[in-house]
Amino acid sequence: MSFKSRHKWLILIVIMVAIAIRGYSYYYPKTKILINNKIFTVLTADTPSRRFRGLSHRKDLGKYDGMLFKFDTSARHIFVMRDMNFALDIIWIKDNKTVDITYNAQPESNKIDIELTKLIPLYPANMALEVPAGFTTNNNVKIGDIISLIED
Repeated sequence: MSFKSRHKWLILIVIMVAIAIRGYSYYYPKTKILINNKIFTVLTADTPSRRFRGLSHRKDLGKYDGMLFKFDTSARHIFVMRDMNFALDIIWIKDNKTVDITYNAQPESNKIDIELTKLIPLYPANMALEVPAGFTTNNNVKIGDIISLIED
């Protein structure tokens, strides 16, 4: 094989690896959750990069009902609506119990991070569930409700 031929193959392999890595970075595991006797399927943001990206730049949730953010510790985690395209309700959860709800958080595209509205729960939480605006009202979700993760 000539040098030029090997060089072209190497470039092709590097491009394919880069595409695969980029595709994986947009992958989110799925989780089933139980809220008020209804099962929902949500994407799971369980790493720092997945939590940072969240639902930014998506036009919608597609076939999923929301995105569950899992944290290693309970705290008053700060969320923002960076590069969002649709409004959300955020259900703040500590040890499977709803401790606060942020209703109808609006997208804040084209703002720098320092200008974004900070969304902070009233009480520490170790999970947050982002769902389309109106979900909490439509599904009668209230503070004190239990939200269970369903193991497959």
